[in-house]
Amino acid sequence: MYQLVDTHAHLDELDNLNSAVEEAKKVGVVAIVAVGSNQKSNGRILEISQRYTSFVYPALGLHPWELGKLDPSRIDDALEFVEENIAEAVAIGEIGLDYDKRVVKVAAKDLQKEVLRRLLELGVKYAKPAIIHSRYAWKDALQVVQDSGIEKAVFHWFTGFSSVLRGIIDAGYFVSATPATEYHEEHRRAVRETPLDRLLLETDSPVTYGRELRYQSQPADVLRALKAAAELKEVAQATIAQRTTRNAVGLFTLLGIKL
Repeated sequence: MYQLVDTHAHLDELDNLNSAVEEAKKVGVVAIVAVGSNQKSNGRILEISQRYTSFVYPALGLHPWELGKLDPSRIDDALEFVEENIAEAVAIGEIGLDYDKRVVKVAAKDLQKEVLRRLLELGVKYAKPAIIHSRYAWKDALQVVQDSGIEKAVFHWFTGFSSVLRGIIDAGYFVSATPATEYHEEHRRAVRETPLDRLLLETDSPVTYGRELRYQSQPADVLRALKAAAELKEVAQATIAQRTTRNAVGLFTLLGIKL
């Protein structure tokens, strides 16, 4: 059994958290980075991390999907909450840009960029890495992240162009492999092209994966991401596990894990 880190999970959205945590531990998961998506979610993530000390590590953020639901004052409140609790967090996340037409319809690109810049400023100010969502906004997301001057970031579940991926890698940032590595061609290409020293594993649980057979993911499914990445890159599972866990510990400063 390998030591694995799920670097991106929405634990506040799981139906049976205790069961999910126990199942994750059974397959070798030694840490979960739990990401927040809005102020309520961030508060819940902090509570969960206190319940599972040295196993669940909180990241606090404001997802671009949430912006259409908030007026400017509530956006300010959400960012203030992140800053007030930043000492407890291992990262700023989940944050980023989403140019899906359904999202842009309610949260304009300029608004998304402005909020992302403000969140990245917090990351720079408090020396926290950023967890970046970049759906259909890969080039702009990388540009904003680089312009912020933040030193550490991961572009989670990346499906963008190889040219942008090269920019991510050249900047010293990371890419994470999800269980979609089993079947999603754009994601498979990104994982294949990402060097081991820039690769992480994640589930984004409880997102639903699969083509013919659909399933709602849990942190234990990080094992599927491991196996798929190992097969795709033609590297031993033990090697992928060791390198991605080491990468996660270094990126997020996961002090509770002994390598």
